[in-house]
Amino acid sequence: MLTGVEQAKQKWGGAHNAIDNWLAERQLLLVMYCELAGLPPYDKAANALPDKERISEFCGLLMDYLSAGYFEVYEKLSEGEELADQLYPQIAESTDAALSFNDKYAELDSDANAQNFDVELSNLGQLLEERFEFEDKLINNLHSEHV
Repeated sequence: MLTGVEQAKQKWGGAHNAIDNWLAERQLLLVMYCELAGLPPYDKAANALPDKERISEFCGLLMDYLSAGYFEVYEKLSEGEELADQLYPQIAESTDAALSFNDKYAELDSDANAQNFDVELSNLGQLLEERFEFEDKLINNLHSEHV
C-alpha cells in the first residue's frame, strides 16, 4: 500500500495542492496502520494491544483523511461525473467501515473492548486498499482531463 502512495505522489504530485495534501495524509495513515498492525518494519508483541493513545491517533487521522476526501477532494474529482457515480458507492462502503471502526476504537476504555482489534484492523486495511484504488482512478481521471 505504501508503494502505491509513492507511485501516486510521483504520478500526480504537484497537479493540485488539495490532492498533494491528501496523498501526504494517506501516507501518514498507512504508516500508522503498519505500526498498529505490527507490519515490517514495526514489531508488535504477540497478542499485545497497541497503545490506546496510538489507536486514538490513528482513528483521528483516519477521520481527517475521510473528511478531506469528501469535503476537499471529491468535489474537484467529480468532474468526471460518470466515473464518480460508479466509484462513490464503492468508496462509501469503506467509509461506513471506517466510521464503525472509529466509533468502536477511538475512545477505547479497556483492553476487554478490543478483543477483535487485530481482525477488525486487518479488515479495515483491506477496505482501505480497495478505497485507495478507487480514489486513484478518480485522481487519474481528473489529471488526464487537465493535462
